[in-house]
Amino acid sequence: MMFDPATQQAIENELNRAETARKNANEGMARVCARRAAGMAVRALFTATAETSFDPSAYALLTRLQAMESTPTEIKEIAGNLLTRVTPEYQLPTQIDLIAQARLLADWALEQIKGDSFD
Repeated sequence: MMFDPATQQAIENELNRAETARKNANEGMARVCARRAAGMAVRALFTATAETSFDPSAYALLTRLQAMESTPTEIKEIAGNLLTRVTPEYQLPTQIDLIAQARLLADWALEQIKGDSFD
């Protein structure tokens, strides 16, 4: 099993928007797009593994993924980074490439779907 074509395209579109925003020095929009892409991947994972009654927002999906005991530590950290609030100056408190992290999370989610190994 893989992401369905529409989901795969939507994730790629969001990641491309994130890259474009970064090139235009709009890191805030890049962060939003990266979080949305990661949320789409998590939604697909939860759907594939028959998780029920989840809030469709990327924020809620990432929060739920981060709270699950079965989620690997690295993925929990990535989810946490994607959930990190910006400072009053609209900067992240640490230098993290959220676009790269969203890609890692999406790749991980796809591997879980393929292997059905996520509990």
